[in-house]
Amino acid sequence: MDNPKDFVLKNTATVTPTLVPEIRLNLADETCPIWEKTVPQLEVFCTSELFWAFAWAGGQALARYILDNPEIVSEQSVLDFGSGSGIAAIAAAKAGASQVIASDIDEYAAAAIEVNAKKNNVAVEVTQDNLIGCCGHWTTVLAAAVCYEKDMSLQVTDWLCSLADKGTKVFIGDAQRFYLPKNNLESVVKYSSPFLSPLEDTDLKNAQVWRVL
Repeated sequence: MDNPKDFVLKNTATVTPTLVPEIRLNLADETCPIWEKTVPQLEVFCTSELFWAFAWAGGQALARYILDNPEIVSEQSVLDFGSGSGIAAIAAAKAGASQVIASDIDEYAAAAIEVNAKKNNVAVEVTQDNLIGCCGHWTTVLAAAVCYEKDMSLQVTDWLCSLADKGTKVFIGDAQRFYLPKNNLESVVKYSSPFLSPLEDTDLKNAQVWRVL
């Protein structure tokens, strides 16, 4: 079995996400061997689920919003929670953040973030620590596509609300998933695109950014 960084490099291709053509990412596409493998087959090659290998709608929306509104992160310390491919973290770095930390407990995601940050010539710190419940020094916290399971969604959004209560700017990128909470969120922008990923349960026509109140 390859180490995580070698696995990412061998099993992905350079892709330009639909909403953020300024960013290039190593992602899975139809040309990659992992594209058509089943979950049991993937377990032979990789110990993680491949959330990091796709530019989900919520992440693309959040990255687009940051690039269009750099004042949100400029000269600030930014945490990208559940970073996946690192798309939002990379956008924050490009938009002038003084420090960008990308967190993801998956070692393959951590490797993908490092690969993608290097590809985009930006500095991103990567951590695999579980930061839920932590109160860091971040001035802005980003979280994309984190509301796909009920228990996790409740836990994460409760934590994000507690950060917002303390004055941290908190933004969620989401494709209107079922478990996205309906309270304490203000919609700030919607995006529309005909792109459709076969592994996404919705498309970029539903991509949206919310601010946690």
